[in-house]
Amino acid sequence: MAESQSYSTDPEWANIQPIELNDGSDSGSLPLATIAYPSEYLEATSYLRAVMAANEMSERALKLTEDIISMNPAHYTVWIYRAKIIFALEKDLHEELEWLNRISLKFLKNYQIWQHRQVLMASTTHFPTLPPKELDFLMDMFAQDSKNYHVWTYRHWLVRRFQLWDTPRETQDVENLLNADVRNNSAWNHRFMLRFGPRTDEPDAGMPNSNGPAAEKGQLAVVDEDLVDAELEYAKSKILLAPENRSPWSYARGVLRASGRPLSEWKDFARRLVTDKLEDGRMVDVEVKSSHALEWLADVYVEEGEPSPAEAVRMLTLLKEKYDPIRKNYWEYRIKMILSPAVAAA
Repeated sequence: MAESQSYSTDPEWANIQPIELNDGSDSGSLPLATIAYPSEYLEATSYLRAVMAANEMSERALKLTEDIISMNPAHYTVWIYRAKIIFALEKDLHEELEWLNRISLKFLKNYQIWQHRQVLMASTTHFPTLPPKELDFLMDMFAQDSKNYHVWTYRHWLVRRFQLWDTPRETQDVENLLNADVRNNSAWNHRFMLRFGPRTDEPDAGMPNSNGPAAEKGQLAVVDEDLVDAELEYAKSKILLAPENRSPWSYARGVLRASGRPLSEWKDFARRLVTDKLEDGRMVDVEVKSSHALEWLADVYVEEGEPSPAEAVRMLTLLKEKYDPIRKNYWEYRIKMILSPAVAAA
């Protein structure tokens, strides 16, 4: 519809009686908070209520939804109605995706856009296989915002929908994103899902892909040791690029937990980033290249059950006093738990 033309003067809509917004003022009392909608939006939504009340599935109703979405892409109800019309009229879903691409690039942080895309892509009739341009478009979106939560959520779903866990493209895209920004925690999370996530199309499946008693501990039912070794080496290589980046440290913890391996497996690696400086056999200082290595070593000493908790306490004290004082209270709590095992057990 042309911007200068209203629905009330358009012959195509002459047989529709619009349903005005009821904000409570017709009851004789003033509404608590009236939203100052633009007049064009108020008119369009009044016609939307009328066609929805009549359950109209038509080309004009479809155009109406497009008009309203252009003014307010967060209008959840209009998206649901649009999807209903599209399937009722048996529209070309590839054309709908092309339109949706343009909208997505204009409204980067809109949730409803990606929910609509998922509704379309869930149709096994229209999309028995992954459309060839879909992953290219997602990378275009990540070029705009590599940590866009809605896009990553959709990509997680897409992996399950089309069984993409082991496809080279999926891994390559994640590696490209991590090469561009090693601190992209969303990409790290996606990598973990690809490697250790449940191989199911269930949308609410947990992590990792485990069954039986091990599942309660977050461990894999079957461990591919070569895969685990490769992922740990990959995490190490990224840590050395940015030792203070928490993401690969968290990734490594997840990998070890899923495979049932102890944190002590990385004791020597963490020690490379925490070096005691000695003079005449006496420690005079500590060179710390990563606060996360300090925390890792503290956990290792606790895990190993050292005869004395002194080393674990020393690592945590360094964190408390110098390398992560913003979480001073947390480190003090950790130290208290180590020095007071009876309290910890309680």
